[in-house]
Amino acid sequence: MSDHVEVAESMTYSAKVIAESSNPAHMARMDGPDAWGTIHGCCGDTMEIYLRLDGERIAGATFMTDGRESAIACASVLCTMVCGLLRTEAGRIKPEDVIATLDGLPPAKVHCATLAVNTLKKALAGQGASDSDE
Repeated sequence: MSDHVEVAESMTYSAKVIAESSNPAHMARMDGPDAWGTIHGCCGDTMEIYLRLDGERIAGATFMTDGRESAIACASVLCTMVCGLLRTEAGRIKPEDVIATLDGLPPAKVHCATLAVNTLKKALAGQGASDSDE
C-alpha cells in the first residue's frame, strides 16, 4: 500500500499531509500571544501564526488559515517544529524542512510551505506583523 493518497489528477498527498490536515494539532487563535504574524499570500490564502514566548524560547505556537489541506498541514507541522526552539533557531527553518517533515508536497502546493515559513518569520520579527505578500 502506498503512503500517498491520490486527491486529484496529478495531485497526491503523503499520509502525513492527510493526517495533519485532518487533525491539526495547533489550529487555533491564541489569546494574548507574545508575537504574531499574518500574511495574505499571492495564492489567495491567509496564514496567521501566534507565538507564546518564554524569554527567547518559543513555549507555544498556533495558527489559523483559510487555506486547505496543504496550508493546514504545513502550518501544523511548523508549529510543532518550533515549540521549544529559540527564536533564532526557529528563524532558520526553511520551507524545504517543512516539506521534508510532511514527506513531500505536490509541486503545485510547495508555496504553502513558503507561506507558513514566511508567516513564522513575520511573527518572529516583532510583537505583531502583517503583510500581503509571500
